[in-house]
Amino acid sequence: MKALLYKEFRLSMHIMCYLFIIIFPLMILIPAYFYPYTIGFIYVLTCYPVLFLGANKGQQSNDLLFSALLPVRKKDIVLARIFTLAIMQFAFMAIMSMLWPLANFITSNYEAYLATLTEEQLEAESASLSCFGLNSFVLVLAFAIIGFALADLIFLPIYYKKGKSIVASTLLTILAFVTYIIITTVVLPIIGQSYPPFAWIMNIPLPIQFACLGVALVIYFLLHWLTYVISSKRLEKVDF
Repeated sequence: MKALLYKEFRLSMHIMCYLFIIIFPLMILIPAYFYPYTIGFIYVLTCYPVLFLGANKGQQSNDLLFSALLPVRKKDIVLARIFTLAIMQFAFMAIMSMLWPLANFITSNYEAYLATLTEEQLEAESASLSCFGLNSFVLVLAFAIIGFALADLIFLPIYYKKGKSIVASTLLTILAFVTYIIITTVVLPIIGQSYPPFAWIMNIPLPIQFACLGVALVIYFLLHWLTYVISSKRLEKVDF
């Protein structure tokens, strides 16, 4: 497994994957009045075509065939790729979490600026989608973790069924993830702001948020175990 992970990060991972993981967490620094920071999680999935297709001048690098020719079990190939994706996802969230204090500072100063505007200026300035604010950052991480697990559960079994379904699996995965993120981080806040009985959605205590994060981690590992079982069985049937 150690050798396969070494291969993943030295041969399979394109430089663009690393750049995406480093750059797109910076979107948390954009005040939500301009751009919901939860959208940044979607860009992790844009690494998938680059990683699985092998961005070698736009041509497939036959990474899966190369891996299958190695003296390793096919199910270990799947497991190594799952570990690679998990490392990418948690690295992204770790960088975003480290930027959270700075993002909170920027947002606080911007809110102070908004307080100086007239009502007409405020309406023009804050015309954007409603979404969870930085005070619910831990809860958003919990939603994102479950979303990543669902995305992998969709992508990997489709891909490893034939080892070629990059376009179909990527489009379906991103569509499902975007729908999930919109429902959990945009629709829920709108419900909380529009209907008083659900106002508690916008003010969930931090201990409960961390409890949700713990539950999300358990769901993440369970769904990835299911992903591993399904994907490895499908890859075993692929004839190279």
